[in-house]
Amino acid sequence: MNTTNRNDTIQKTSYGSLNLALRSYMQRIYNYMASGLAISGFVAYAIATSPAAIQVIFGTPLVYVVMFLPLVMVITLSARIHKMSAASAQVMFWLYAAAVGASLSSILLLYTATSVARVFFITAGMFATTSIYGYTTKRDISGFGGALTLAVVGIIIASITNMFVQSGGFQMLISAVTVLVFSGLVAYDTQNLKDLFYHMHGQSRETVEKASIIGALRLFMDFINMFVAMIRLFGDRR
Repeated sequence: MNTTNRNDTIQKTSYGSLNLALRSYMQRIYNYMASGLAISGFVAYAIATSPAAIQVIFGTPLVYVVMFLPLVMVITLSARIHKMSAASAQVMFWLYAAAVGASLSSILLLYTATSVARVFFITAGMFATTSIYGYTTKRDISGFGGALTLAVVGIIIASITNMFVQSGGFQMLISAVTVLVFSGLVAYDTQNLKDLFYHMHGQSRETVEKASIIGALRLFMDFINMFVAMIRLFGDRR
């Protein structure tokens, strides 16, 4: 968002009330994201500790549904949220988080619980640091959006290529680049969400609520991608 539009918004609203509204908006985003992570963790743990669930999911073609369902759901939510009510968008977000948890349950089967917990807290620390930077920096980092998007496309192509090459060293390189790219995306998305608030300020509560859910979805995906890459780099296999 350019400085002129932001200044116009600030002139129309007292600084104190605008600042409180911004904090409330960002708090809703982080709360949604935290609830999504909690749901994902619960579902992943429930599946990983249930022999019956493991057999049903990983011993049948259902595993492919579990793998691709989160992708279908996030595309659907992103494309249709403007036609949904805020309540429907909330439910869809939480169902998506549950689907992500199911897909990540294999991590708890491949890596020790101690290393998963350790990597989770390291990822949380990195996420918090980069998100705080994106929120507080006066530097406009919107120009990095295109480069970061291209980097994500490159990561996807490299990951698909490595499915055929099966190179451990190449996978480690992909994971390291993924951590760097999504750390940048956390800062970029945080600043972008903050600037979006100034554009939306004064619109209906329903619109702001749905924007909070989409914001949480973006940061949730950033966190999950960072975590998966970090566990591949530093996780201890069983």
